[in-house]
Amino acid sequence: MELKFILESLLFSAQKPLSTKELRDLLATTADAEEVDMAIKLLKKTKEDELVAALETLAKEHETAGRSYRLACVAGSWQFVTQPEFAPWLRALVGVKVRPSRLSQAALETLAIIAYRQPVTRAEVEQVRGVNVDGTMQTLLERGLVEQSGRAEVVGRPALYSSTAAFLQYFGLRSLDELPAADELRRIVVEKPPFPVTVEPGLATPAPQELPLADEKEITAATPELVPSPVAGETTVKESPVVPKES
Repeated sequence: MELKFILESLLFSAQKPLSTKELRDLLATTADAEEVDMAIKLLKKTKEDELVAALETLAKEHETAGRSYRLACVAGSWQFVTQPEFAPWLRALVGVKVRPSRLSQAALETLAIIAYRQPVTRAEVEQVRGVNVDGTMQTLLERGLVEQSGRAEVVGRPALYSSTAAFLQYFGLRSLDELPAADELRRIVVEKPPFPVTVEPGLATPAPQELPLADEKEITAATPELVPSPVAGETTVKESPVVPKES
């Protein structure tokens, strides 16, 4: 029995897309059963590249056959999907599901910057777009298209953001390698904040007591003074004159 037909039967009957790991696990589970013959037991040793090759062959055969459906890999998982031209009849059969509203142009632009430059901070996205992206980022996070993937090793340790598997599913991509070329977007220079101050290279940021203390006169000179405002109930800020440090 050919591997590709076994995979075809699994994907045809599955209620959700299956990754290569899930398919290999199914082969191993079947091979461990006592009543199966030796040929089935040998499939437990199937390597991932052999599995992918069988899936690719199966996808090409379905494409060549010109069927109403095809085998597709989206976000690293395989599934049978119908061809787009048959959508009207399928909508009549299953109805129209309530889907989230389409992304705005601002959301698409922000998402593109994150996808091509990830992981990226919110400030870096704003440098490229030239506008505030707080609301847009919140929308992308709520839709599950973007997620926090770590923190940048710079002052303040801002959050880093990357695209998710839902992003690949939304655009029907197998992986990020299938993103269209966008060399110009990648070449935009983004200024990064300085790295955190450390006592020694490679060490963590020092505690406040370990940092050098400023001169008391300098602190006094730089501290603004609060004075009553001529308008009742208000307060104004008066800047103290800068006093040069005595030598």
